[in-house]
Amino acid sequence: MKGVYQHCGEQHLHRYLAEFEFRYNTRQANGIDDRGRAREAARGIVGKRLTYRRIDDEATA
Repeated sequence: MKGVYQHCGEQHLHRYLAEFEFRYNTRQANGIDDRGRAREAARGIVGKRLTYRRIDDEATA
């Protein structure tokens, strides 16, 4: 692993791989510039929600 990624835990490996796959598929060699990459990223979040576990759920878990 190069750059800022010094460690990748197994539980997050799929996230790292998904990020690198996105970056590879939307690289400049494929004719996609920064604006197009941002557009693709925004298109990918449509219909998804970021949720957090409630503090009281942690206390009972």
